[in-house]
Amino acid sequence: QVQLVESGGDLVQAGGSLRLSCAASGSMFSMNAMGWYRQAPGKQRELVAAITRGGITNYADSVKGRFTISRDNAKNTVHLQMNSLKFEDTAVYYCNTRPLRYDYWGQGTQVTVSS
Repeated sequence: QVQLVESGGDLVQAGGSLRLSCAASGSMFSMNAMGWYRQAPGKQRELVAAITRGGITNYADSVKGRFTISRDNAKNTVHLQMNSLKFEDTAVYYCNTRPLRYDYWGQGTQVTVSS
């Protein structure tokens, strides 16, 4: 069974912080690297951060130094700590495997940054 549940999105002022969480089904999480993706209105979905099973991370240039991805292998969760948020970070944020292995997306969580 494949399941992804994202949470933690909110309306925040520019310069603020948010912490997103994603709960994934067991096998989906334990066997894969995971990523956080986002989709802004009128734009394609993009990868912003990824983490391997062993904890190696990489980030899109647009969020490097501001976002931190982490995973809790015991709880099958992946988090995205977002600091120094900018208006252009406004999007629906999703988690999924990296690379994508399933034709499935959760409902996402909305992040809105006011300028």
